[in-house]
Amino acid sequence: MNEKNLPHVVWHEATVTRERREYLNGHRAVVVWFTGLSGAGKSTIAHALEEALHQQGRRTFVLDGDNVRHGLCSDLGFSSSDRRENLRRIAEVAKLFVAAGVIALGAFISPIRVDRERVRQIVGAENFLEVFVSCPLEVCEQRDVKGMYRRARTGEIQQFTGVSAPYEAPERADLVIETHLTSLDAGVQQVLGLLEQTISL
Repeated sequence: MNEKNLPHVVWHEATVTRERREYLNGHRAVVVWFTGLSGAGKSTIAHALEEALHQQGRRTFVLDGDNVRHGLCSDLGFSSSDRRENLRRIAEVAKLFVAAGVIALGAFISPIRVDRERVRQIVGAENFLEVFVSCPLEVCEQRDVKGMYRRARTGEIQQFTGVSAPYEAPERADLVIETHLTSLDAGVQQVLGLLEQTISL
């Protein structure tokens, strides 16, 4: 909390703590951050993982890149500064989910390492798991579920990650899922294994 800039804003400490919420939920809270190119399978894995966790009785929520731009970030474009602000807002929301004792699953291209590192710092490194959803650009283009690559190649969309804007792959991801080589179910199982190791599901 930046009290220097907002001296009249005071953080209110709740009597119901994160620890009490986690105890009630029966599991620790964490942010699982899926990063990768458009079409790599981030949202697909995140939602399939949520379904698996829900069936186990876990408290979850998927923060999806497209969904948040319908509301929370509807005022932002796709410039570098707007992308950074988009991720900052999501990080703050994810931090609240952690405080609520929830397993938050974030599916965002988040192409720049420093921006992902900022997300990690906001939610806390101990609460953050980075999953690199790896898929060759040519495979993502073949999938092109939303027709975005085609529009980017014709110049209709500017600054499109992987085509006219860079993607910086994680250097030390907690998990790498190669979706062009791995089935959806196998990918979900990999993340479940990571969660079992880190938050003792």
